[in-house]
Amino acid sequence: MREIRNNNVAPERLNLGLLGGFAALALILAIIGLYGLLAFTVTQRQREIGIRMALGAQRFDVLNLVVGQGMRLVLIGACIGLLGSFALTRVLTSVLFKVEPTDPLTFVTVTLSLCVVALLACYIPARRATKIDPMVALRNE
Repeated sequence: MREIRNNNVAPERLNLGLLGGFAALALILAIIGLYGLLAFTVTQRQREIGIRMALGAQRFDVLNLVVGQGMRLVLIGACIGLLGSFALTRVLTSVLFKVEPTDPLTFVTVTLSLCVVALLACYIPARRATKIDPMVALRNE
């Protein structure tokens, strides 16, 4: 009986594994892209950040500036993603088992976990931006 059941749910299990794998890959690519974008931005804005720090901006202010910029991008992307996922739930209805297509717990959990991981990806370049020496940044040009 167990073998019959396993053979019966094998296609769904394969679909779930593929969907989960592609979702994890998409998350990793999004985080690497966000980190790369913010690291590049911090490098390009090194002089501006140095001037801000020379004029009295605290490390916390610079951290908020860079993290805020990154999280703004994440929140815009999350809103677009939520709208797109609500639109595409009809396609996934046949794959879901005992889960509503618009399950609020799933949407909230996935969105919050994405935002937390993205916050970590934003924090690393922001931390590097706080360590910019104003004299070195101003002397570069």
